[in-house]
Amino acid sequence: MKFGRYLTELRGSLPEEWASSCIDYIQLKDHIKQCVKPHGLTSTSFPTQAQAPGSFASIFESRIGKLQDSVADFLRLLDKEVERFTSTYNKECDELSRRFASDPSLDSIAGLSSANQLLQEVIKLEKFVFLNYTGINKILKKCDRHSGFRLQEHYIVRLSSQRFYRAEELSLLKKRLMDAVSGSGSHSGTSAPPSPMVTSEGLALPSPLLSNVPKNAWFPPAALLPQQKVLVTMSGPHGTDIIGAVLENLARHNCEVHDFALSRLYHNVTFGCLIRLASDNVNIFSDLAQSARKWDATLSFDVQDAAKGDPVTSSLEDAPYQGRVKYTATVLNQNGLTPRFLNTWTRLLLDERISVEKMTRLSASGARLCSIEYRLSVPSDVDFDQFRAALFQLSSEHGTDVAVQPNDVFRKNKRLVIFDMDSTLIQQEVIDEIAKHAGVVADVARITEAAMNGEIDFKESLRRRVALLKGTPTSVLETVKNQLTFTEGAHFLCRALKRLGFKLAVISGGFMPLALHVKNQLGLDYAFANQLKASSDGQTLTGETVGPIVDGMRKAELLEVIAQAEAVTPEQVIAVGDGANDLWMLAAAGLGIAFNAKPKVQKEARARINQTSLRNVLYLLGYTDDDAKQLADM
Repeated sequence: MKFGRYLTELRGSLPEEWASSCIDYIQLKDHIKQCVKPHGLTSTSFPTQAQAPGSFASIFESRIGKLQDSVADFLRLLDKEVERFTSTYNKECDELSRRFASDPSLDSIAGLSSANQLLQEVIKLEKFVFLNYTGINKILKKCDRHSGFRLQEHYIVRLSSQRFYRAEELSLLKKRLMDAVSGSGSHSGTSAPPSPMVTSEGLALPSPLLSNVPKNAWFPPAALLPQQKVLVTMSGPHGTDIIGAVLENLARHNCEVHDFALSRLYHNVTFGCLIRLASDNVNIFSDLAQSARKWDATLSFDVQDAAKGDPVTSSLEDAPYQGRVKYTATVLNQNGLTPRFLNTWTRLLLDERISVEKMTRLSASGARLCSIEYRLSVPSDVDFDQFRAALFQLSSEHGTDVAVQPNDVFRKNKRLVIFDMDSTLIQQEVIDEIAKHAGVVADVARITEAAMNGEIDFKESLRRRVALLKGTPTSVLETVKNQLTFTEGAHFLCRALKRLGFKLAVISGGFMPLALHVKNQLGLDYAFANQLKASSDGQTLTGETVGPIVDGMRKAELLEVIAQAEAVTPEQVIAVGDGANDLWMLAAAGLGIAFNAKPKVQKEARARINQTSLRNVLYLLGYTDDDAKQLADM
């Protein structure tokens, strides 16, 4: 709700004299719109040389003169509003003090009902002050925004000498009335005053006291009163001093901190706190304004409307919208993220009404920007199939990977990583390497390519390829083993994951002797692959396999078996592969990553990495380059 309308509504519930004494927010706002804004330094662009010939100095002098007059008129209007409001406050404060002083029974049990009534009037007057003070701040902020001046803090500091700002008499009166209605003030008798009790209907006084008090007359002590929430924000170039300045004032005024948020841009810091005031006394804002001036900072605050429900319903770092789901998006390009890609990516988010809540650099500082992690607030009605299709097109056009994952507890608690072997942990396809020694490389390669693209059934393709190897010496396996080339970053990734406590496995559609070699070289915990059948003398291959064929479905089954053995859920599993026979495994894992995969696999996988190094997997887990360096140095 706009503050002007909100103030108008509340004025209707005030006594007539109070309502007529409230600042005329609408009149002040109209003056800013009609007289200040047209000449402001921020809201209207200066004319070009063609539009207004003459020197820039003369144009500026003319505009600043008009602006100066219009802002001065605004301040004169505001001064009159403040004078009318403070006059009413002073009159009401004097009347309340007189009534308290003239009724000695207010400090005793006999006057409990009258004390309670007077206390409620004091609290109403505090809220009257707070309502007007909020309006003064908001209208000054609006004037600053449209004029380009920074007058709000200076005006507020001048207000701090006003009687309503210090509110010393009212605060003292309130305390004495609180003591009276809670039974802790002076009273007749020698025994200690009874304390309030918690009942099924709330707080109440013991029955001996209640016998002399009308029903519902008792008012709880200040600590139990619902108090005003305010969002305080201070921004400036002095880093931790800004944080200290805010917290020092909150401590001095005994405020309750409900939430906070911090943003740093080199020396500049913005620190926000959602607080609950201990009372409606506005002295805290004068102290905050003085602290802001001391540290050359900008101060703003936003009063939460308790009657309408708190606008801040969750963390200050969350986008302020309902019906949202949290996701994490990781963007990466080893050659650097370009402004063109980042702009297109941001436009896609805007088109889907997706809010960015946080951005974190993952790649090392001082080098090119290669990876960013985004925390996203996604509307629950977003068509994710359509969104993923748009991401795939975006990635393809810009050569930049975008991986989107639910931002839940499982994303931060992965425990098991399953790798494909061929063209994932190693750069070759092992059956092609064996085929080179058997003289059938061209025939095998054609079948392999068709299988990886999903054009023929994997089991059938494996039978055809293995059959072509009949008669090949088994010693070829040892030769191939020595010729394997590990993918860039494979050793680093596996070593880092092991130090983080992960269990690692390779599940391959290749062959067991080579999978065991990879397992031993990378320090993996499990290895599963197809077993080639040898002749009775063990010297040659028969062109057949032994045992179940490790195809796509078998890979997914083995993933579940290993997960059960390690007592982890599928959501805690990461799978990395490149071929069509890896799709089942990628789908079964909490995070399935298509690594330099075939087009069909990339289109269906939930995450893609098209970079040369497996080390990039750490980015998708939220680890920075600094984290990776620390792991390497362990």
